[in-house]
Amino acid sequence: MNLSADLPGMDVAALTTFLTGHGIDLAGDLEVELIAGGRSNLTFIASDGTTKWVVRRPPTSGLTPSAHDMNREWTVTQALQHTAVPVAPTIAFDADGDVLGAPCTVVGFVDGTVIRSAADLDAFDDATVDRNVDALIRSLADLHAVDHQEVGLGEFGRPEGFVARQVKTWTRQWEIVKTRDLPDVDKLSAALAENIPTDSANAIVHGDYRVDNTILGVDDPGVVRAVVDWEMSTLGDPLTDVALMCVYRQPIFDRVLGLSAAWTSDRYPDTDELAQRYAVAAGVDMAHWNFYLALANFKLGVIGEGIAYRALQGSSSGAGAEKAAEATAEFMATGLRALQTSD
Repeated sequence: MNLSADLPGMDVAALTTFLTGHGIDLAGDLEVELIAGGRSNLTFIASDGTTKWVVRRPPTSGLTPSAHDMNREWTVTQALQHTAVPVAPTIAFDADGDVLGAPCTVVGFVDGTVIRSAADLDAFDDATVDRNVDALIRSLADLHAVDHQEVGLGEFGRPEGFVARQVKTWTRQWEIVKTRDLPDVDKLSAALAENIPTDSANAIVHGDYRVDNTILGVDDPGVVRAVVDWEMSTLGDPLTDVALMCVYRQPIFDRVLGLSAAWTSDRYPDTDELAQRYAVAAGVDMAHWNFYLALANFKLGVIGEGIAYRALQGSSSGAGAEKAAEATAEFMATGLRALQTSD
């Protein structure tokens, strides 16, 4: 356990002053533990012996997320405080990085269960897993139903042209991170550009939604207590969220994550059933669904390639990261097959 002393990216004294300056009456000295790091945002738990808080900030080196990412996470979680979407209570935000040398957010600690690996899923029977799916789908549908103007997120993104920009963005990203030429990438990119839906919807999108980005009830995974990791959130087409959630289900995604993930387990419903359950929960028509599946496959293929590229450059994000590109060709081929199948 890595506590308080000698934590890169953390200044306990400065955090103490920051919390007290925001009206937090500490019951004792702060103890701080790093619970998640690597190349993602650093996540700490701070406790005064009575109350716990979660502190997040960008990594101290490498491909550091921008201050805008922390601002994005803070803005959306604060806006969702009084909606049907479960989020952690917001406490304080240092946008300028005065406290820890980089922007940081402080939110209330949400006690619960996080299901990350297939082994974690083994603790639950099939009926419980099915209830977990219902809760995950309901929370995503609730998010997409939020009126972004009403909660103050009218300027949170540019929903018009969102899907077209996604295709361009991930095509450009491929050119930056590719470790070899793959003809299917060019084919899929071109096919996506030619088939962009003209009737795209607008909503708040999470951008990285799956079971391990939620905190579930301590004794009941059928309850989502908080949706977390909002740094990819924006205003855009809600079906991009749904499709990405579904495509994450593919077993090859384990190569990208570097572990046997819970969400790729065959104990969860397949892509078609997940999409159908979302359509019922949200009351929407899944128009152009195969396009969205193809786009999600394209995105994940590029992400896998990017992980391998950084590993080959000496900036590995974990053991076996250079193997993440093994998933790229399969994602691209799956995306092409989706576009060749009529909706």
